[in-house]
Amino acid sequence: MRPSRSGNSRPAPDEWHESEHLLSLEEADFPAGRHAFHKEELMTFIQQDTQDAPAALPATVPARRRVLRPLFVLPAAACSLALLAAGVLTLTGSGDTGSQTVAGPPLTATVGTGTSSGVPQLLDRISLAATKTPQVKVGAGQYVYVESKVGTTYEKTVDDKTTLASDGIHRRQVWSSTDGTEGWLIDPAVTSSSGEKLDRANEKGTSEPAYLNAPTYDYLATLPTDPDLLLKKIYEETKGKGNNPDQEAFTTIGDLLNESLPPAGLNAALFKAAADIPGVVQVKDAVDAVGRHGIAVARLDETSGARTEWVFDPATYTYLGERTIQVRPNGGDAGLIKPGTVLYTEAVIVRQAVDTLKEVPSSGV
Repeated sequence: MRPSRSGNSRPAPDEWHESEHLLSLEEADFPAGRHAFHKEELMTFIQQDTQDAPAALPATVPARRRVLRPLFVLPAAACSLALLAAGVLTLTGSGDTGSQTVAGPPLTATVGTGTSSGVPQLLDRISLAATKTPQVKVGAGQYVYVESKVGTTYEKTVDDKTTLASDGIHRRQVWSSTDGTEGWLIDPAVTSSSGEKLDRANEKGTSEPAYLNAPTYDYLATLPTDPDLLLKKIYEETKGKGNNPDQEAFTTIGDLLNESLPPAGLNAALFKAAADIPGVVQVKDAVDAVGRHGIAVARLDETSGARTEWVFDPATYTYLGERTIQVRPNGGDAGLIKPGTVLYTEAVIVRQAVDTLKEVPSSGV
């Protein structure tokens, strides 16, 4: 059973150890970088493949905790293998192929201090703001369009030498039909310049149904909007996944906030549900991929030592994006990821309904 909000009084993992390892770093302008992390359970399989890959292909090893979902693509050598293993998303090439980004230095930022004090109250305010936000309506035959700026730091191995690199803060555009059967992705870190077709077909050519970690617009409308029922469903359906149940629950909610368009009632319920996950803290100052400062709701993954932060506007409590930052030393398989390394950063710029695939709304030009 998950603990109730009132019973969650023990210190969060952040408050136990974080201050021991903080770096006094200045907030840096992010160099270019993007890398979509893959699910922990695919790590061994993917790494075995990348060890045999040509030296020109980087072996990307920092594990992003996200389950593969339709409209989510892995980078470089790991991409096609992981998608096949997951059986969720198929990419179909169009035009030129290969990443359009160039590896640059790792992304870094100041690690803010996390505190569990005031978290339920903050999430209540965020939840209330979500109910008052004008809802984007997506009609029959339309597509959900999400545009963001993203960046990633990753471990790159060439000729048995492993270093940290990033591959560019850049524009990412995703289109998806409401049932998820048709979509398109343009992300220069993982697709050709013209993009790639997305669908839910597995290696057998059959379409995979939507589920919590691979949602569609239609599927989101079926989820309960009672926070207790919603959180119970999340714990039940993610049992045995991730590094621990609480981290996986936090991860799942975060996934539903990014490249999707949850109904207002569900958005509010997700935030209220997050308040009942042990270990959730707030960070007074966090920065998204385009430099917008906000207040963050966060949780430290005690296994990886990285903290995932959902960043909100401090005045309106509007969701701005997400950041995963290393808090503890010796992160990554090679132990090169130091506190202050930004493993992943995202800023959501546009969420809109469009009439055709690859149509860009005026606000996204």
